[in-house]
Amino acid sequence: MTEPLLSIRDLTVEFGTEDGVVRAVTGVGYDVFPGETVGVVGESGSGKSVSVMSLLGLIPSPPGRIVAGEATFNGRDLIKMKKKELRELRGGDVAMVFQDPMTSLNPVLTIGDQIAEAIRVHNPDVKQDDAIKRVVGLLALVGVPNPETRVAQYPHEFSGGMRQRAMIAMAIANEPKLLIADEPTTALDVTIQAQIIEVLKAAQHETHAATILITHDLGLVAELCDRVVVMYAGRVIETGDVYTIFANPRHPYTVGLMDSLPKLVGADEMLRPISGQPPSLIHVPPGCAFHPRCFLSGGRTPCRTEVPPLRPVGDAEHLSACHYAEELQERQADSVAAGSPA
Repeated sequence: MTEPLLSIRDLTVEFGTEDGVVRAVTGVGYDVFPGETVGVVGESGSGKSVSVMSLLGLIPSPPGRIVAGEATFNGRDLIKMKKKELRELRGGDVAMVFQDPMTSLNPVLTIGDQIAEAIRVHNPDVKQDDAIKRVVGLLALVGVPNPETRVAQYPHEFSGGMRQRAMIAMAIANEPKLLIADEPTTALDVTIQAQIIEVLKAAQHETHAATILITHDLGLVAELCDRVVVMYAGRVIETGDVYTIFANPRHPYTVGLMDSLPKLVGADEMLRPISGQPPSLIHVPPGCAFHPRCFLSGGRTPCRTEVPPLRPVGDAEHLSACHYAEELQERQADSVAAGSPA
């Protein structure tokens, strides 16, 4: 069996605040294999971005700190790396596409100079003229029109969608082994989102990189991902291949996310939002953190007192952190028999 490119185990990240310690990530673990795309989904504040950015030294410290865990990338533990080693890794073997390209790009440097700098930092022998030629090719690859001209323009002269394309070009400039896309389509309109999805597909095809897609957009996950990691209140609460998660969710939170999506059929059916609010990460409820909002719990004692382990449900690759995951299978079977969605 192929070894994972990135293997995260028992990652815990805290932030010290005036109100107390925020446990942003607790015991997170999952693998990313070469060439695959893993979607990390959940509500805002669930720990999606922090879990990945902490590995690359991108959270402010203080107040943030990694309390426990390991993250093996290509045989090396990222958490034990020195800052200099992480700087060499970022933009080289590991690259990120951030949520807001306007704040990620330098407003006083041309797009071409910024991408060329990313190339030359990791390849000092490459001359500036050669780097610019490479940038023109990268901009063409990600669909920027007239790249020979646009390479000399500044970020404010690019639209939001074009800036995101430039960020993707920068991310793949050094053919990374792992590409991390953090909410890459959030600030874009629907038409541009579809274009960026195609650009991400092309970028992955070009570099053969493994990809972590951090998002709350389940449609994007269905379009791009091979496997899904669902997070809630800093923990992984379900994981499996994308088809299994969408067809047979085995955690009430995942079911709630699915039910919150507009449907193309049954237009008269009301959307079913998840009741309540995500918990404070300073005062996480005892037991299962989702139990105050859960339609399945019914106030049962294990839900209120015991943190459910992430365990196999159905098959070894499908894991759920729910005491009563099997009841969801019965619920879905009853709904299908009744002719209604689960």
